[in-house]
Amino acid sequence: MVAPPDNEVLWARALHVRHHGSPALTGVSLGVREGEILAVGGPRGSGKTTLLRCLSGQLLAQEGEVGFAGTALHALGASARERLRRDRFGWIDPTPVLVPELNAWENAALLLMLRGVGRRRARATALEWLDRLDVGRCARSRPYALSQAERQRVAVARALAPAPAVIFADEPTAPLHRADRAQVLRTLTAAARSHGMTVVLATHDTDTAAFADRTVSLLDGRRVDTVHLPPVDEPAGPTGSAGPAEREGRAACSLSA
Repeated sequence: MVAPPDNEVLWARALHVRHHGSPALTGVSLGVREGEILAVGGPRGSGKTTLLRCLSGQLLAQEGEVGFAGTALHALGASARERLRRDRFGWIDPTPVLVPELNAWENAALLLMLRGVGRRRARATALEWLDRLDVGRCARSRPYALSQAERQRVAVARALAPAPAVIFADEPTAPLHRADRAQVLRTLTAAARSHGMTVVLATHDTDTAAFADRTVSLLDGRRVDTVHLPPVDEPAGPTGSAGPAEREGRAACSLSA
């Protein structure tokens, strides 16, 4: 394995990934510095999610190397990669995936408790992040009582709570309105700065990419110099306001908090 520069905590070399015979990544290489916020830009279908999955050890490339903090991820077994993801990485999906039987603070504290943190300490940390993401009022609400935007904030809090070394965020603000996107991204980037986290952020939106220190662009699975990212359409709702389902979810949250 080729040694990375001293300031690169995460890197990939010449990744090739094929899905059902079709190329998803073709010779992609990059490095991410410790504490850096890196945006991976490009249109939908350009390979952004596949790259994040390779960098986080979820997916092994057919060819190429991935390293994190001196560890060759591509050489680890499945259980070792799973431990690494649990202990050092955080992941934010484009749509929130919460445990329906748990309330908001329990969902936000879940990774902490899986790491052995006591319930009281895990709850305090989860509540702190929920407050910072402006959903502290929903701490005792179950996911069904939350709007899509509120569920996504809980998912972001869950990723931030354990203070991982690297957060992988795959279109993390996709279900949010523009004002909500800005607040969540400010919280995410501020957390990264204050806790020394590295963030790898996949996005096809120029406004989201603007929060990063640096952007690398993909097109058809290849790294390119420039990709013009289209603006993101606002979620459904007349004049940019929340739709009926979202308003109903917020009302339910307020009643059950």
